[in-house]
Amino acid sequence: MKTKVAELITTLYQDNTLSKEELVYILDHIKQEEMELLFNLANATRKANYGSKVFLRGLIEFSNYCKRTCQYCGLRCANVKRSRFRLTKEEILACCYQGYELGFKTFVLQSGEDDYFTDEILTDIIGEIKQKFPDVAVTLSIGEKSNSSYRNYYEAGADRFLLRHETATKELYDKLHPGMSFANRRECLENIKVIGYQAGAGFIVGLPGQTSEILAENLVYLKEFKPHMIGIGPLIVHPDTPLKDYSNGSVEQTLICLALTRLLLPDVLLPSTTALNVLVPQGLKGGLQAGANVVMPNLTPVEERKKYELYQRRISADESKFLLARIEKCIEEAGYEVDKGRGDHKSFCRTKLE
Repeated sequence: MKTKVAELITTLYQDNTLSKEELVYILDHIKQEEMELLFNLANATRKANYGSKVFLRGLIEFSNYCKRTCQYCGLRCANVKRSRFRLTKEEILACCYQGYELGFKTFVLQSGEDDYFTDEILTDIIGEIKQKFPDVAVTLSIGEKSNSSYRNYYEAGADRFLLRHETATKELYDKLHPGMSFANRRECLENIKVIGYQAGAGFIVGLPGQTSEILAENLVYLKEFKPHMIGIGPLIVHPDTPLKDYSNGSVEQTLICLALTRLLLPDVLLPSTTALNVLVPQGLKGGLQAGANVVMPNLTPVEERKKYELYQRRISADESKFLLARIEKCIEEAGYEVDKGRGDHKSFCRTKLE
């Protein structure tokens, strides 16, 4: 007999929408056989929109300074144990050269919220990258900025901006982000999208106090906002944060959220995140099988990579080309095709600012 969960999943696959209450029901009642159905339908939806391609992005973590005190993050300014670093423009460009030689056509520049990198510095770096590598896409993941700053980066050539909303519930957001504004986070996301970026949002699975209702609210928010990219990963507790005594988020629940997201937003760009591979050996593969179609190998110099601890992770001293070969092998063994091109969202058309 077909269960209610299976019926809801099938409806979601067909219509790409469910109510918050229906999503809560799935999250609370899904069992193994229904998970297989969910993942199979998410996989089919991804293939209908992007085929078997998995887009690779070259991640460059260029600063671990951050002025924020987010309760779950190892980069928080209150973490005095963290050794800090900033890459110079020349070091960032060297990472780009290395990535370009490896075939990457997207570079993701990620940092904490570091005011040292003014608009003048960042636009110079972005412009230099676009001048030297005119066929690449530049993605930024640098936090909350003013609308004028977002416009400056876009005019300099940035194509995408990732800003996870972290949680769609104001009460939980306020609790985990002292001194930050839930409303401003939403406004930043709106500004990014209006400017013309391929906009990215996303959330953490397993935050303290998070319920199925809150997870469903995240999914409903994403459906309404319709970002081009969505990052979803499990909480991994860091020993130098206020959440050090909590449990890690569930990989299984994260995969369920990924698959539900794929069915809600069929053409979204959806990463299989690093955090999945930290918690389980086949995390990357699991994410792909749940509907993800983006992977971001790290191009950051190894010594600095060790210091960029949003959460504790395993760091390999291997050269990037060997790490990349392992990732490519994993993707191909899972039955997918590696694509190092720009991998833009299907709807993307860059426009000029007025």
